[in-house]
Amino acid sequence: MPRVLIGTSGWHYDSWRGPFFPKGLPLKEQLQFYAGRFPTTELNGVFYRTPTPEAIKSWRAQTGHDFVFAWKASKFITHWKRLSENSVNSLELLESRLSLLGKKAGPVLFQLPPNFKVNADRLAAFFKLLSKRRRYSFEFRHPSWYEPAIFRLLHEQNISLCISDHHDAPAPWKRTADFVYVRGHGPQGRYKDHYADAALCNWARRIRSWKRQGCDVFVYFDNDQKSAAPADAQRLIELM
Repeated sequence: MPRVLIGTSGWHYDSWRGPFFPKGLPLKEQLQFYAGRFPTTELNGVFYRTPTPEAIKSWRAQTGHDFVFAWKASKFITHWKRLSENSVNSLELLESRLSLLGKKAGPVLFQLPPNFKVNADRLAAFFKLLSKRRRYSFEFRHPSWYEPAIFRLLHEQNISLCISDHHDAPAPWKRTADFVYVRGHGPQGRYKDHYADAALCNWARRIRSWKRQGCDVFVYFDNDQKSAAPADAQRLIELM
């Protein structure tokens, strides 16, 4: 049975205290509170630093049996090593940490930098370094990647084009795998403001269509300013 999992990109935001988190809620209880309202989250902080095994085990323990964590791959891989063969050690470290989540481990997201232009050969070579046991999604931040050859390459490897509305390079709403990964960065793609009802209704229609096609759908709101993300995620869940 295909699943539609809707949540936010991270949960540690000071501006959420009051509008979303109760003001007196201890920081260590925020994930448990969040997981009582959403079935998934995208681990955004792991993009900047590798978490300790203890932290990951704690996340796993604080969430329900069916909760899913998407994992945003380290910027060492995407921004510093730029998908080169030198990424092997970083990928091994990623897998060692991700495996601690057990069945709660969801897709791995690779977010490329905006100055990284299309390079099909580099992408194809990088795919060969990836473990076959995971699902992967790629968020491109340069529009040159949105071409038929790249879509075919993603489709051949069952890797999802991340449907992102980031202002650097909004992606086409195109499915390239047996699952769909959506990131909402806000109506102008700049991490702020709420989506209009009409926009969320359109998202809901597309998600229902993908679900009818047998696809799992993962949706993460990243318009984190002023707690817009959890509010919009909840609205989309209600529309579904």
